[in-house]
Amino acid sequence: MSFNDQVIEEFRQGKGGTLEGWKLILLTTTGAKTGERRTNPLAYLEIDDKTVVVASNMGAPAHPGWYHNIRRDHRVTIETETETYEAIASIPPAAERDALFAKVVAEEPGFAEYQAKTTRELPVVILHRIDDRVRGMGDFLVEVHKWLREELKSLRAGVEDIVAGRADALVMEKSLKAHCVSFCEALTKHHTGEDMGAFPILAQRFPALAPALTKLGEDHVVVAATQERIRDLVEGYVHGESDPARLRDEFDALASKLEAHFAYEERSVVAALNVTMTG
Repeated sequence: MSFNDQVIEEFRQGKGGTLEGWKLILLTTTGAKTGERRTNPLAYLEIDDKTVVVASNMGAPAHPGWYHNIRRDHRVTIETETETYEAIASIPPAAERDALFAKVVAEEPGFAEYQAKTTRELPVVILHRIDDRVRGMGDFLVEVHKWLREELKSLRAGVEDIVAGRADALVMEKSLKAHCVSFCEALTKHHTGEDMGAFPILAQRFPALAPALTKLGEDHVVVAATQERIRDLVEGYVHGESDPARLRDEFDALASKLEAHFAYEERSVVAALNVTMTG
């Protein structure tokens, strides 16, 4: 049995919540190369109501394996002496990292000794408990998606009324154009805000999200192109130059793209957004 295995076994048997004066937790990550679950005993601190660990590797030249793992998959499991819970690991940007490390050293000077042993900067990692009771920016994102879905559904129903001859043409023309403009502006603003604000923050704090964020950004480009076709068709319809059936087909294509996009985004980033925007 390795030393780590012995510490883990004693911890789980309730025989060791500390090691040489350091308070311990067990951190379970998913192996970046193997995909297998890996558990490590780690010293931790509670700073500004955050659970903080340092990828010190006792001052070795290379980062510890668990740090590479969280850069690939930020979902982790934490075991304390009293409970086990799911969390996500975030990497704070440089200024925040430096401020946190100063507080770490103030509480545990041993980390300064580890830093002195190596030329690499010791990463500081924040472990955010995933708590369904906490509502944050991720939950707001879901609400925005719900509103956009309803708006698109309403627009699509209006186009169907035109195609079926159930609506007064002049009234529907003006209503359709105004509704379409407001919807497209709202959707564009939403996606631009993500591209310029939320996604860069997530990419910095959660490197594991890089592939998902790239895909979401690519989706935004595809959606924008569909929106542009719809705007042209709506304008053409108002001037008697567009086939309403083609307009309906474009709305169906947009609805399909957006539903897939929203569902993927909600699976990928809601938890990370919640903890990022709530502290």
